[in-house]
Amino acid sequence: MKAKELKIMNESELDNKSAELKKELMKINSQIAIGTLPKSPGKIREMKRTIARILTIKNNNQKSGENSIIKSKGVEKSNG
Repeated sequence: MKAKELKIMNESELDNKSAELKKELMKINSQIAIGTLPKSPGKIREMKRTIARILTIKNNNQKSGENSIIKSKGVEKSNG
């Protein structure tokens, strides 16, 4: 999936998509462990990247939410 498509999803949709991809990746990895070759090896790489994109988007959303809370309270974050 493209990052643009993932950005328009809400938090629960991202969680569901991530869980679905992890489940599918686990199935493929177990097939590889048994010795069966996957139908499309490039799909594994794409699934891993999509999971990483989802985690990045969730992390950015969480940070932007924290920043808006901090700004609304008038508290500045210190680096120390």
